[in-house]
Amino acid sequence: MPRVLLFGAFADVAGWREREVEGATTEALVAVLSQHEGLADRLARPGRMTVVNKVVVRGDVAVGTDDEVAFAPPVSGG
Repeated sequence: MPRVLLFGAFADVAGWREREVEGATTEALVAVLSQHEGLADRLARPGRMTVVNKVVVRGDVAVGTDDEVAFAPPVSGG
């Protein structure tokens, strides 16, 4: 299973920062993570950052069992 990392408010709401999650694509992982009520709202917001093996990706990307997938809220500041 891919190793999922959550950062910022995502981790705070979920109550964990790292765990293995079943899913073959980034959007499949989001669907599983969205089963957590508070996390569903945050993951659906525009600007969510998705990173696969330390590379920022856009859209739905295939992931393998040895991949690391990170989700983070939008970056803000100046």
